[in-house]
Amino acid sequence: MKEFLGKDFMLNSDIAKVLYHKYVEKMPIYDYHCHLNAKEIYEDRRFDSITDLWLVEGHFGDHYKWRAMRANGVSEKYITGDASKKDKFLKWAETIPYTVGNPLYIWTHLELRKYFGIYENFSPKNASSIYDSMNETLKTLTARKIIENSNVDTICTTDDPIDDLRYHKLLKEDKSFKVHVYPAFRPDKLLNIDWDSFLPYIESLSNVVGYKVNNLATLKSAIKERIEFFHENGCRISDHALDKVVYEKTNDEEVDTIIQKRINGETITDSEVKKYRGYLLVLLGKEYKSHGWVQQYHIKALRNNSSRMMREIGPDTGFDSINDGTIAEPLSRILDELDSTNSLPKTILYSLNPSDNELLATLAFCFREEGVPGKMQLGSAWWFLDQKDGMINQFKALSNLGLLSRFVGMLTDSRSFLSYTRHEYFRRLLCNFVADLVNNGEYPNDIEFLGKMLQDIAFNNAKAYFDSSR
Repeated sequence: MKEFLGKDFMLNSDIAKVLYHKYVEKMPIYDYHCHLNAKEIYEDRRFDSITDLWLVEGHFGDHYKWRAMRANGVSEKYITGDASKKDKFLKWAETIPYTVGNPLYIWTHLELRKYFGIYENFSPKNASSIYDSMNETLKTLTARKIIENSNVDTICTTDDPIDDLRYHKLLKEDKSFKVHVYPAFRPDKLLNIDWDSFLPYIESLSNVVGYKVNNLATLKSAIKERIEFFHENGCRISDHALDKVVYEKTNDEEVDTIIQKRINGETITDSEVKKYRGYLLVLLGKEYKSHGWVQQYHIKALRNNSSRMMREIGPDTGFDSINDGTIAEPLSRILDELDSTNSLPKTILYSLNPSDNELLATLAFCFREEGVPGKMQLGSAWWFLDQKDGMINQFKALSNLGLLSRFVGMLTDSRSFLSYTRHEYFRRLLCNFVADLVNNGEYPNDIEFLGKMLQDIAFNNAKAYFDSSR
């Protein structure tokens, strides 16, 4: 029996131990997709309570923990409600022993050890003393110190096209902080023409660019201006939440009519929505390609499933799930339309549904560009899948159908400054996966080559992939 979270946990052979400890363990982190707040990084935020950092603050918090607490029957008062910070912490302590087999148990204890020097097994028995100890440590532990202590090289936040990027600019000017913090372009509100928020958003965009956005020509102009603004401020990545992938062939005139109908308050059809979204994805992709950007497609989230909880506490509070549905044909047509004119940028495809791993792997590698290794990527196991089985299944699909060696690796996709321990979790699983191939006689015992390959996956591939146009 191995020691709980001992030096070699998740490393099941001597080869795995060498690959991790000698080659991978101390590699820096390139966090190319997260939801950290640039303002909090710039201001080097201090946290008054571990509850604010670890569980919940206002409307925001750790949905993973919230879902586990709800599954354990904890009242919403102690999750997003008005209970005291300590009481919320104690309710999480009541839940944690029951997270057997859930990565939350490992992540929680890794965070306790790495950032707070606490090696006890967290439970209701010691929760009160641990709460006090963590809060004492927080007096000297700031946002920047957490990032620096995590060996982070680069952070890419998630930013709306109308953002003024004020804090990214300030961070760039601040030579005392060595970590690169770049914006990422997230134009979901532009794509969702059928949402109630579309018209208010177009008005906000108009205010930012200084002219009325009311047809295709002005929309194109505004998009180009905002992409150029983001580019000048270090952005090289876009991200799209494509909960559904839709596409219908169209043309400029038809899309112009659709936009003007929507702006004039007229109802648009499902077909028109598909035409607009597909057209805009192609338009955006061409702009990304011309700027040397990477685009990310995050696919198949089914959001806000509980209408009751949506009414009570609002969206993005942990009531999302995996979606199903057809994506292969519309996604293929979008990528092909871009590729047919050599306008397809580097692209990372993620699906929240594990059944899509092989689909995305085979589709992605239909599109290539000479001299650009790993141009198309099957993205890291994402959200509900960033656990042991999800990661291993992604490794298998990628290595079976593509090149694991060109993989750009792990991302946090998190709002928490403590989530960098998930990179350790990922790296241990990856080293063990590769070591198993050697131990099974499926690859030579070339430790030097494999160690270098794993260093590439841990950091070097992402650095080269995202920074090539800087």
